[in-house]
Amino acid sequence: MVSLSRTHLTALIVASMLFMEQLDGTILSTALPAIANSLHVDTVATSVALTAYIVGLAIFIPASGALADRLGSRTVLSGAIVMFVLCSVACASAHSLLFLACMRTLQGIGGALMVPVGRLVVLRSTPREELVRTMTWMMLPATLGPLLGPVVGGFITTYLSWRWNFYLNIPVGIVGLLLTRRFIPEVKAEHPPPFDLRGLVFAGGGLATLSIVAELFSHNQGTHTLLLALLLIGCALMGIYGLHAHSLAAPLLDFRLFKTSTFRISVLGGAASRIAVGAFPFLLPTFLQIGTGLTAAQSGMITFFAPVGAIAMRPFVPAILRKWGFRRVLIANGFSAGLLAALIACYHAGQPLWPLTLILLAAGMAQSIQFSAYNTIAYADISATRMSAATSLYATMQQLMLSLGICIAAGTLTFSCQFNARTQPIAHDFMVAFLVVGFISFLAAPISARLNPNAGAALSGKKG
Repeated sequence: MVSLSRTHLTALIVASMLFMEQLDGTILSTALPAIANSLHVDTVATSVALTAYIVGLAIFIPASGALADRLGSRTVLSGAIVMFVLCSVACASAHSLLFLACMRTLQGIGGALMVPVGRLVVLRSTPREELVRTMTWMMLPATLGPLLGPVVGGFITTYLSWRWNFYLNIPVGIVGLLLTRRFIPEVKAEHPPPFDLRGLVFAGGGLATLSIVAELFSHNQGTHTLLLALLLIGCALMGIYGLHAHSLAAPLLDFRLFKTSTFRISVLGGAASRIAVGAFPFLLPTFLQIGTGLTAAQSGMITFFAPVGAIAMRPFVPAILRKWGFRRVLIANGFSAGLLAALIACYHAGQPLWPLTLILLAAGMAQSIQFSAYNTIAYADISATRMSAATSLYATMQQLMLSLGICIAAGTLTFSCQFNARTQPIAHDFMVAFLVVGFISFLAAPISARLNPNAGAALSGKKG
């Protein structure tokens, strides 16, 4: 019983850090005009504060597992929290955009090391029969953070100051650090392979470049020539990394993990779903304000029903997976996610708000089940010696797909506007974007259908 309580406490500590990182990644989106006014720069230029964070995150996520194996999970986790909190203080005291961007990059590095290493600790310390329940609660912040970020950021910026968006991380980080030093075990690999520094340069550089492309594209910044050049550079660096990794026994991102069917299907099916998750925080608030004429406050309240649905569904996820198994649940969720996106696309100005509220509530519930299942089944057949490599690759793919979701949503809106000779999107353009995102999310169903019917039975407790 003591071991079980410690396991849940470990998951709670990691969940608090995950929430802090996820919230921080989105909370500034509504504060950019206030930052621009305070630092005396153009509002468009302040988006570098978002891009810089994404860059730091993308570069060091691949290295997270390898560093934990060498330095120890508690040491890396503690260092990451300290870096994140100190950079938050520095960001809050910034008096120039350049300084803010530099500190946001370092803050992103701290975030990149916090989350995958925290997940690795949970995976290593949790008994297999408790993994579904533990991961279900640990992944709740991943659902809440992106949706709550704009709401919390808007409230803080309006009634306090944009600087308090960063000060918010201090108490959470201090508590997380104290609990980490007290309860997180120090786990190292006995004989870790040589650190793949070249791999970090190629993979980190490629992921950072692709993330910059997604960020610039989503904010309609940069010329077509610049975006195309960055896209080619990012793809080239990832291609070079692929050739480099093929010759190593233990590369930084080990694509041989895709030979494990449960891991491969979780990544691919999860990719289709995460593209939609990345797109929704970008599409939904803008759609509610521009497409349906709601105020910012009204759109925030409506959007809030999605995390409410996610929270409400969390206690039932283990029982659902135990009764129907991973394969059936993920197939059903793939279909339902596509349908819910189509229903949102059908909503238009003048209709009652309660049907949209119910749709978003259901979407949050579906998302809760879906990502609890994906984040658990991914590690069902991964050995303990391969766990750090698996968490690094999985976290990297997550980040890449979330960025791609923003890019696809913004690209669809832009194409629809240009095709119809419009300079600003209207409700029809958002409808097209939601349908495209819904179709991509729908692809998770046939991918999940390739799972073995008994896949993950030892984790879910499903009989027969």
